[in-house]
Amino acid sequence: MNQADISKIVSKLRIKVPPEHRRLRGPQGPEGRLNKLRKTVTGLIKYERIELNYRRGDEARQYAERLISEAISHGDCHKPTMEIADYWLLEKQLVHKLFKVLVPRYENYNTAFTKMYKAPQTYYGRNIDKAVLELRGNPYPSLTNKQSNNRLLLQNVLLDAAKYDYRQAKYAEMADKMSKTEELQTKLDNNPESKPSESS
Repeated sequence: MNQADISKIVSKLRIKVPPEHRRLRGPQGPEGRLNKLRKTVTGLIKYERIELNYRRGDEARQYAERLISEAISHGDCHKPTMEIADYWLLEKQLVHKLFKVLVPRYENYNTAFTKMYKAPQTYYGRNIDKAVLELRGNPYPSLTNKQSNNRLLLQNVLLDAAKYDYRQAKYAEMADKMSKTEELQTKLDNNPESKPSESS
């Protein structure tokens, strides 16, 4: 079987997939790893945005992308795709959401169906990398600021106030200089003896 036939059978993911899977440690071994990933994929489809450990989120993202990609490619009448959806989604009402809500949303997408952000680290406790994994087009507010020059951000409000104070101080200094110059000029005009004599 050549490469072209394989690309028709298996849809290409739009995210980078490492060559080996991560070993998510747990007392149940490989079965526990799959159970963790199934819970994560179910949570992602259900809530559309979840916060979790970075390694687990990055691993589960691949399976969620594949699940959505297969659902778009084959639809709900394809028996293997329905079996895959039934396996990965622990809550069976989410199979309906996958095919009736997410497939119409993503069928014309040219990018990945998920987004992943590194979450801020806490300064106490165990040092574990956290991440936020979300489906694109979710109903929640964006985690990133789309307007880089938003005047209502706190730092921009403070900078504007500092600029205003600086300008007012400069204007007051200029007005003080001008008034002193005018006073000196009036003194010179009123006292002709202090004017330098013109040479003939």
